[in-house]
Amino acid sequence: MPIFFFLIIGGYLLANFYIFVRGLQALEHLSSCLRVCYCSVYWIFPLLLIVMMLLRNSRHIPFTLGHFLFEAGASWLIFTLYMVVFLAATDLIKVFNHSFSYGFVISLCLTVSILAYGYINYQQTRKQVFNILVNRPLEGINHLKIVAVSDLHLGNGTGMSRLHKNIDLINAEKPDLILIGGDLIDNAIFPVVEQRMDKELNRLEAPMGVFMVPGNHEYISGIAESAEFVKRTKIQLLRDSILVLPCGLQIIGRDDRSNRDRLAKEDWRSIVDKSKPTILLDHQPSNLDDARFLEADLQFSGHTHHGQVIPLNWLTHYLFELNYGFIKRDNTNYYVSSGLALWGPPFRIGTVSEMVVFEITTN
Repeated sequence: MPIFFFLIIGGYLLANFYIFVRGLQALEHLSSCLRVCYCSVYWIFPLLLIVMMLLRNSRHIPFTLGHFLFEAGASWLIFTLYMVVFLAATDLIKVFNHSFSYGFVISLCLTVSILAYGYINYQQTRKQVFNILVNRPLEGINHLKIVAVSDLHLGNGTGMSRLHKNIDLINAEKPDLILIGGDLIDNAIFPVVEQRMDKELNRLEAPMGVFMVPGNHEYISGIAESAEFVKRTKIQLLRDSILVLPCGLQIIGRDDRSNRDRLAKEDWRSIVDKSKPTILLDHQPSNLDDARFLEADLQFSGHTHHGQVIPLNWLTHYLFELNYGFIKRDNTNYYVSSGLALWGPPFRIGTVSEMVVFEITTN
């Protein structure tokens, strides 16, 4: 893991060196004062993300400053991605057309335009509605409305104002049940506690309850501290446990794959009641056949963010059997959400922020 981390950081810094050199070349006809300013200021932005990741658990940084620095640093990550792509393309053009000399300016304008679109797109939340027919009966009812969300990433990335907006959207659906598919918390628990986000989460309204499973970011933030925070809310955390609602619906909450000792699918088989309608919550959609093995009616997952921005969704498509959307295999329905919020940079480019509504009916 440390080697992989250093490779990523090395690639990130190398990409920024490429942008830096190309920018310096673009300024060669301007005054030396401007070029000195450019050299002095440029490297502040690439280093912001690294500094903030190192200081993510610091209690000495006010939330407002931490939020600004984190978003600025994370945004530079995506800026770097698109600038490198466009600069490489314009450099290729220059190979065939030596008189072409506006590559840096064109790349900068395209990158800023795409990021502006991505920021606006992120502010919009799409509602996805799916009708799910289950063969096993609910007790006393034949219809259930569930709102399912994942990847809220509360902390320096998703602050109180965004959380307030998201909870209003969820409550407006008047769901019977709310499910959270992991990564409620982002990289550190301190900014979540400092902002008293537990009070905001306690505005969630669902007569049958609010349930969640941990994601990998609950482990990054500290699983014990994350679980302690969730206890302050009306959310019930399911970690390798089963809950049966009064209507007979069985909710299986798997611990995240970050816990290498989580229950294997074979361990579940003897404790799952096959006569009851069943929903499986599993943050990472890595072993889809597990849900079919347990004869679950629905599996809900998150984690992938659908790549968040093009072309990273090509990577998640390669890494996961289902990186986004709905499929059905035999009697098991699967949905992998792109997430209600994001990790890091506040951009959605070629993807959407979403809330999923499942209308469950029985024969």
